[in-house]
Amino acid sequence: MKCPFCGHMEDRVVDSRSTREGEAVRRRRECLACTARFTTYEYVERSPVTVVKTDGRRVSYDRGKILGGLLRACEKRPVSREDLEALVDSVERKVVYSSLGGELTSKQLGEEVMLRLQDLDEVAYVRFASVYRRFTDLNQFTSELETLLDKREERKGK
Repeated sequence: MKCPFCGHMEDRVVDSRSTREGEAVRRRRECLACTARFTTYEYVERSPVTVVKTDGRRVSYDRGKILGGLLRACEKRPVSREDLEALVDSVERKVVYSSLGGELTSKQLGEEVMLRLQDLDEVAYVRFASVYRRFTDLNQFTSELETLLDKREERKGK
């Protein structure tokens, strides 16, 4: 591994541990030339996944797009970035990398994100849903809120 500080090609691993629920390995390394320490991550290389949009276009799956949308929905909400990363990780495990043939629809992806976001933060869920479902009037917004309130009451009743 090339040292990011001095460019030397030899280092030693100081610490190694599993992260992201066993999906990655984090390694602390020390350069043998300048003794600077740096961190590297190892991930399983996955085959590319294609998302089929509602208009029929096919685009490559981009984790950053989901995370960006979640960050906007959770702006000024008490939701940590780690919680959002964990949400995206779980969506990837359940929907993205288990898709047969390497394709999934944007609807499958969006619904799974919304399902998990609803449990994380209801306000962020409504924000995300309003963009994802393209609410065009107040009635659609009100309907989504009523559905959310009904589900909340069901959970309290159990």
